[in-house]
Amino acid sequence: MNRVVRLKPQAQIDEEAAVWTWRLDAGALSAAERCEFESWLRHDPRHRRAFEEFTRTWRSLERLSEIKREEKIATLARATRQWSVRRRSPALWAVAAAVCLAVVGGAWLWQWRMRGEVFTTVVGQERTVTLADGSVVALDTNTRIKVRFTRTRRDIYLLRGEAHFHDVRDQARPFYVHAGDARVQAIGTQFEVRLRADRQVDVLVNQGLVEVRAELGSASMPPRVQSVSAGEQLSIDGARVQVKAVSPRQIAADLSWRYGALVFDNEPLVRAAAQVARYTRARIVLRPGVGQLRISGRFRTDDVRGFFKALALALPVRVTRVRPDLITVEPR
Repeated sequence: MNRVVRLKPQAQIDEEAAVWTWRLDAGALSAAERCEFESWLRHDPRHRRAFEEFTRTWRSLERLSEIKREEKIATLARATRQWSVRRRSPALWAVAAAVCLAVVGGAWLWQWRMRGEVFTTVVGQERTVTLADGSVVALDTNTRIKVRFTRTRRDIYLLRGEAHFHDVRDQARPFYVHAGDARVQAIGTQFEVRLRADRQVDVLVNQGLVEVRAELGSASMPPRVQSVSAGEQLSIDGARVQVKAVSPRQIAADLSWRYGALVFDNEPLVRAAAQVARYTRARIVLRPGVGQLRISGRFRTDDVRGFFKALALALPVRVTRVRPDLITVEPR
């Protein structure tokens, strides 16, 4: 029996090559995506030829990156028309169409990058994302960030909540995190930024060194620039900037949320309850006489009920769920 092998149309190969070109230009592929790409290249010699052709075209477009979108499209459209007239090949018309599509897609991709990408978590959720440059950001509960990468710098805006950053060193493109009136610059560093209010920011460094520029909210006061090393925490509260040393044990406790846990070591209940409150939509009310009681232990961020059950067993308090959105803690 004769076996008929149907070859993929060239137009389809061109479209796939264009997609791989955009994906590679957008940023680093994951290990699985890299394997998928290599397999696609090996599957058919035409795949590699099409990809190499699109790559050359794409590189030529890099020189046009500052030209307006309409001018880019017109330039490539003229080039592909001239190319097709010279060659008169039906397959080249498909290539020309795909190239024009690549220009449109490239212009759209560039504009999308300039606008930025947004990542969020809801109450009770943690999430880790790998950015286009390979940097890793862990988002704590109820957190929102906006990422904006350009050819000369990398900016992340912490709009609410708390996030931990592990940036990839790239001296040609500085890495900045903006939160409230503060801007944190890092170079191959691991650090956490928490936005407590518009002008209340905490920066905790667990590896490397960052430089924090704090706008102090007054035209008469120049910005304060402060270096923060591993094992230090900088706190901004309005016009007050404070740096303090933090023990490795405390750093591990502060960053335990990345592993779905909250760790308290002889912590006042008022502070522990404020942390737990970030993982539930219910309001927590501490009655007089319980706020300064001390609590220690490790609790799961997805088990707020378990925290209050342990609280009632360990401390002389009574926990009452008055209604689904209100929990009270009072002396027993």
